[in-house]
Amino acid sequence: MKAAPPLPRGGLRVTPLGGLGEIGRNMTVFEHAGKLLIVDCGVLFPEETQPGVDVILPDFTSIRDRLDDIVAVVLTHGHEDHIGGVPYLLRERSDIPVVGSKLTLAFLDAKLKEHGIRPRGVRVREGDRRAFGPFDCEFVAVNHSIPDSLAVAIRTRAGLVLHTGDFKMDQFPLDDRITDLRAFARLGEEGVDLFLTDSTNAEVPGFTTSERELNPAIEQVMRTAPRRVIVSSFASHVHRIQQVLDAAHQHGRKVAFVGRSMVRNMGIARDLGYLKVPSGLVVSTKELEKLPDHKVTLVCTGSQGEPMAALSRMANRDHMIRIGKGDTVLLASSLIPGNENAIYRVINGLTRWGAHVVHKGNAKVHVSGHASAGELVYCYNIVKPRNVMPVHGEWRHLRANGDLAIRTGVDPERVVIAEDGVVVDLVDGRASITGKVPAGNVYVDGMEVGGATEASLKDRLTLAAEGVVTVVAIVDADTGALTEPPDFLARGFVHDDSTFEPVVPVIEKTLATAAEEGVGDARQLEQLVARAVANWAFRTHRRQPLIIPVIIDA
Repeated sequence: MKAAPPLPRGGLRVTPLGGLGEIGRNMTVFEHAGKLLIVDCGVLFPEETQPGVDVILPDFTSIRDRLDDIVAVVLTHGHEDHIGGVPYLLRERSDIPVVGSKLTLAFLDAKLKEHGIRPRGVRVREGDRRAFGPFDCEFVAVNHSIPDSLAVAIRTRAGLVLHTGDFKMDQFPLDDRITDLRAFARLGEEGVDLFLTDSTNAEVPGFTTSERELNPAIEQVMRTAPRRVIVSSFASHVHRIQQVLDAAHQHGRKVAFVGRSMVRNMGIARDLGYLKVPSGLVVSTKELEKLPDHKVTLVCTGSQGEPMAALSRMANRDHMIRIGKGDTVLLASSLIPGNENAIYRVINGLTRWGAHVVHKGNAKVHVSGHASAGELVYCYNIVKPRNVMPVHGEWRHLRANGDLAIRTGVDPERVVIAEDGVVVDLVDGRASITGKVPAGNVYVDGMEVGGATEASLKDRLTLAAEGVVTVVAIVDADTGALTEPPDFLARGFVHDDSTFEPVVPVIEKTLATAAEEGVGDARQLEQLVARAVANWAFRTHRRQPLIIPVIIDA
């Protein structure tokens, strides 16, 4: 697709840099009157095909030379897939105003301290209306799986945009804070020119179950577990942790938080009043050691099978908490697409040590934080948007959400199904795709940002699956012939001393051909040898190891 043309005068440009075609890395850039407003800046967690990667960031390439034009970053809520990328953006310009609710900014501040960044925080709450450059933003309460979530209505001369963020319509939320449908309807009466809606559950019929309906299953675990209960959840899932604390307190269990992010976030939520902790309920892990097992509950991270999270380490016997027979492990989160294998590997590991594992597949211990099809249709009918752009989801989710909009009467020509990097312009009341900007994956690998590439990840996968063979050849600079047999150093490629004998003539022939053709550059010779050895390895062993050739001039 071609690069986008200049934005027409008075128009609004919407460019998603993450969150479309994937679950995570949510980031949308709005451009109007020469200024930029960013909504969310999150991370995506790596899959098994991305070894060594910690998190994946949105690609800032398209805005890097316009950092001074950014008037604010608006955060809809405090989940990692919406705030995790903010520290990396603020590394490039530290004084960008960051706008969010009290809990969202508190979670972000704790992250930014680890990066040595002091943000310019702008606290807002539902009902507030603030201007950032040419963008007039109104904040609307929405219900999600974390407190203090907000939708944002963005008014510009080009029109009114309503961005839901992640939301659902739980009518009995634990904090009694429901999605403000009256505000949605009021905005609909004003005239929503572009509606950006959460697509994660667009394929799920009906309405999402209320959080309160989990209470019986969690209470049963606390009541019937013969020994310790180990609960694994997202470190930001305040509502779910509240339910666990209440059930533990009801059955006389003490609770300890395990894992740095869990301890940090629950401390913040408690201090700000979002987590209600009965006196004496939460203790340290050392205090728990003095209690009988049936009085113990541990709350940790690792519900997605993350290798370094507490639960994964317990399953691998690499944690101070040793899982044993009679323990009950409660996985109180959903399965993020792409993580299934890792999660079931953890479940199998825990079961091996004698634990009873309770999860979404065998008990009602999780409900989604996202609106199902019935809720989305309800919103379309009260908002009556002129244009719709589904966000937050994989391709199938986006398409299903778009189909729902069409069924409620939205003109199919005004339903924009985009992907990361696609530029959508709202001009004269009509939204259309006009071009594309770079929006590839940016990998965080330890302390390195952007150093890992698709090519280097492919090499890592090859190393893991096929092994590596280093070929060291000493070549006569004049004749191009080997002065002695080459040395082979192999790892992960099954062999004995005679394995590589058949490839020596192949290398000799390759070097002789190169000499006849006048190829004497060491780098070119290394490429030729690597290709010859790779072809031999595949023909002979049906393996494709990474070949590292080293040519030394005699």
